[in-house]
Amino acid sequence: MDIANDWKDYEIIDTANGEKLERWKDITLVRPDPQIIWKEKQKPNEWRKQNARYIRSKTGGGYWEYKNKLPSSWKIQYKNLTFNIKPMGFKHTGLFPEQAVNWDWMIDKIKSAKREIKVLNLFAYTGGATVACLSAGASVCHVDSSKGMVSWAKENVEASGLSDRHVRYIVDDVVKFVNREIRRGNKYDAIIMDPPSYGRGTNGEVWQFEDGIYDLVELCSNVLSENPLFFLINSYTTGISGKVLENILNLTIGKKYKGRAYSGEIGLPVRESDIVLPCGIYGRFEK
Repeated sequence: MDIANDWKDYEIIDTANGEKLERWKDITLVRPDPQIIWKEKQKPNEWRKQNARYIRSKTGGGYWEYKNKLPSSWKIQYKNLTFNIKPMGFKHTGLFPEQAVNWDWMIDKIKSAKREIKVLNLFAYTGGATVACLSAGASVCHVDSSKGMVSWAKENVEASGLSDRHVRYIVDDVVKFVNREIRRGNKYDAIIMDPPSYGRGTNGEVWQFEDGIYDLVELCSNVLSENPLFFLINSYTTGISGKVLENILNLTIGKKYKGRAYSGEIGLPVRESDIVLPCGIYGRFEK
């Protein structure tokens, strides 16, 4: 497992009873996590210091219970990257800290390439990977079907002092956009995708991970340049193994380009313990 252990502004303080106690710079949140099936709290006194807790509703969704007033947003840093954090509906904060593992990998790949790299970031959310790639010197096309998420990504790029870098923001359905790029003859040296388990596009297009991921990767192979640097798939879809993503990359990208596909799991350490919380999987193809 690859562990995101270089954070200073974020940490998991403790885990128990389906919840994680997290520090986001100076603010402590409690959020549910289905992986936490153990019951014993290692640091019970720390839980009393929480600023807010996300409560799941039995009928679906949930709400934030605030112990004291929080700012509407605040900034945290990962190395030289800066992100705006905002408590959202359905427990999210706009950032997945475990993805720092992939940010570091992308940054290293781009810097080591010693050439201009064009990156296509699909299902790009609030732009964690976009910020990372821009900071490494790449140009990025950032695509997401949510106008709000794309606006948030712009905020993160600005907060990181990268507004002068070459970035395109696209609010569109991913499949429709990639098809248009194929017709235009546009090519990219690296592709990142973080598809949801289920979602809807700008015009109600339905996305189901299991039904769509193979076709999407195959489609994206048509916008890769002649000398691609990498292809990254992230997934949080329950029941999907990293090996599945690796197989898909071998059956699509691996047929057209020389390189290697591999997969792995990412996780976050829990403060002062041997516990690591599993947080998702990835499949990578690289030259």
